[in-house]
Amino acid sequence: MSNKFKVVIPSRYESSRFPGKPLAEINGKPMVQHVYECALASGAEEVIVATDSTLVGMTVEDFGATVCMTLADHDSGTDRLCEVIDKLGWGDETIVVNLQCDEPLTPPDIINQVAVNLLEHEDADCSTLCVPIVSDDERKNPNIIKVITDFNGNAMYFSRSVIPYGGHVGSGDTASLWKRHIGLFAYRAGLLRVYKNFPVCNLEKAEKFEHLRILWNGMKINVANARNLPGPAVHTEADLKKVKQILAAPKDNIEKDLPE
Repeated sequence: MSNKFKVVIPSRYESSRFPGKPLAEINGKPMVQHVYECALASGAEEVIVATDSTLVGMTVEDFGATVCMTLADHDSGTDRLCEVIDKLGWGDETIVVNLQCDEPLTPPDIINQVAVNLLEHEDADCSTLCVPIVSDDERKNPNIIKVITDFNGNAMYFSRSVIPYGGHVGSGDTASLWKRHIGLFAYRAGLLRVYKNFPVCNLEKAEKFEHLRILWNGMKINVANARNLPGPAVHTEADLKKVKQILAAPKDNIEKDLPE
């Protein structure tokens, strides 16, 4: 089986919390370049930066990456991917990983993992990753998306609420079901071509999580335990400072193996 896959990095310049975020400087490089280098190290056959900003596009070309200019009115990174696959004419069976431009501490091996998982699960339409929830604060935090799966590892639901309900972390069998979703997805290009025609569903509105639209329409999302834990994403200036400190530290402090 071929392990070929592509990575698209949606890079929107305007952000309500952090305008110009893709170009934020981290230890001498724009953030989007750090993300691009993670994608290259994953073994992807092609890495594309998708943006609506001429400034981002020129910066990306300056460090040698390929740019796909996209429309400015996309509601999400997934919508931007839909435009990319059509512009570049990728076939329906092409595996495409969506890597967020504010995730410069993504271990390359989990980018590869999410793509290979989809290749190996031919009945799935897309794939994603999760990690165990290790504290009650994390379990109850509405900013953290939780996921619960069936016996075959397919997503049953994503929520900002505690799922499943009951007990607390460390309280026996139920605790092993609590998983935190990692925002890394691999898609078959054919799914994206169908997805763009799906109307927004009520579950998606309630949870503010676009991938519930896939489950709502009866499609499968494979979920696997991530081999490594990504570092913090950059949503604010405070996050940026933290990431700079991590990247300036020895490499062993960046990628942390998850417990068995």
